[in-house]
Amino acid sequence: MNLAFIGTGYVGLVGAAVFSGWGNKVVGIDIDKKKVEMIKAGRMPIYEPGLSEVVLRNTKENRLSFTTSLAKGIEDAEIVFICVGTPQGVTGAADLSSVWKVAKEIGRNIRSYKVIVTKSTVPVGTNESVKEIIRENLTNKNVKFDVASNPEFLREGYSVEDMQNPDRTVVGSDSIKALRIMKKLYSHLETPVLTCDIRSSEMIKYASNAFLAAKISFINEIGQICERAGADVSVVAEGMGLDDRIGPRFLRAGIGYGGSCFPKDVSALYKTSSDQDYDFKLLRGVMEVNERQRDHFLFKISRHFGENLDGKKFGVLGLAFKENTDDIRDSVAIKVIRSLRGMGAYIRAYDPQATENAKKELGETGIRYCKSASSALKDCDALVILTEWKEFEFLDLNLAKKLLKKPVIFDGRNVLNRKEVESMGFMYFAVGKRTKAVRGIDDRTLQASAILSNGKR
Repeated sequence: MNLAFIGTGYVGLVGAAVFSGWGNKVVGIDIDKKKVEMIKAGRMPIYEPGLSEVVLRNTKENRLSFTTSLAKGIEDAEIVFICVGTPQGVTGAADLSSVWKVAKEIGRNIRSYKVIVTKSTVPVGTNESVKEIIRENLTNKNVKFDVASNPEFLREGYSVEDMQNPDRTVVGSDSIKALRIMKKLYSHLETPVLTCDIRSSEMIKYASNAFLAAKISFINEIGQICERAGADVSVVAEGMGLDDRIGPRFLRAGIGYGGSCFPKDVSALYKTSSDQDYDFKLLRGVMEVNERQRDHFLFKISRHFGENLDGKKFGVLGLAFKENTDDIRDSVAIKVIRSLRGMGAYIRAYDPQATENAKKELGETGIRYCKSASSALKDCDALVILTEWKEFEFLDLNLAKKLLKKPVIFDGRNVLNRKEVESMGFMYFAVGKRTKAVRGIDDRTLQASAILSNGKR
């Protein structure tokens, strides 16, 4: 089939690459000329494992091309995918300005029947508006088209794998013809293809992300109790995950979720509930817990070193919002670093992929970007782990102990093995795990003090 993908970000570029690998003729479209030229030259604008190889292979085999011209890109397409950003707006709702702009351009340039598919995450009712905007902007009012919703369910860092092997595909449309065409596109998949009405399709994406965010906030709340009661949240999560009604995924306690999806999608769904005169109290709690989790982690640091961190130096591992990506959008790591610098600390930071993006966001005042984990720890007062990169699990603890001024670790992602770390003489502050005696104060006294201090804050 002939396809067009408008937008070459995490969804559009991965989609164009993978769908061309399925044997389709695909055109990727983006208004950013530099980005398009970069992709044509074989350099990816984002880090995503396996993406470069798929793009280069299908470009070489003439199944995949890129252009800045929307008119040219959609000319022969049977299906046009809208894959532009829908960031969080000032009210908490999704900013749909890019979607509206693309819809207008499609209307002005469509010359034959096409299925216009929204892959971007959009609130309920958006595709109906897209249909109206296209219709209003048609140059030829006799041209027919249909609109469909086909949300993506990709994990950054695993997007190529998820796009190639989805656990389910959702397609919503009020057109039988459009549904038939979309089912043909996905006919080779062995996993379920759910067809439904457009509004249900739009809601499925938000409901899915909100549920996963709720799962994260739930285990973080359990972690708070574990710290105080002396249980280990990692063991608790493992026990919970063995129940097939619950499952193990998204039950890893940490400093909260971030990224380009969960924060904005949870916020947008809450805004939708408010617009429908419904107070989604559970979702409000999910967001509040996520914010508190970061504050609680920072409190551990200030409790140990004091509120004033002038003269303190921290070796920070992790800048991206999660592992296997260079994406720092709404990264909790970036927020924690900002807070530490605001308290007077100096930062030595390392991330395998996100350094350049972090520089644009954080600048270079009060922070040094290092080229390895070991160099980030040199002469630091403590190690702070903020992203769960696999390589951090295998950190050379003997070397770390030699490099640090003091053997202190704040593990915001529970990356390290607690028993191993503590057996080597480190003072280990994890999430949802009680820290051993600090400065001669026994565990119970320490935890009681933490609870009281939290109450004051």
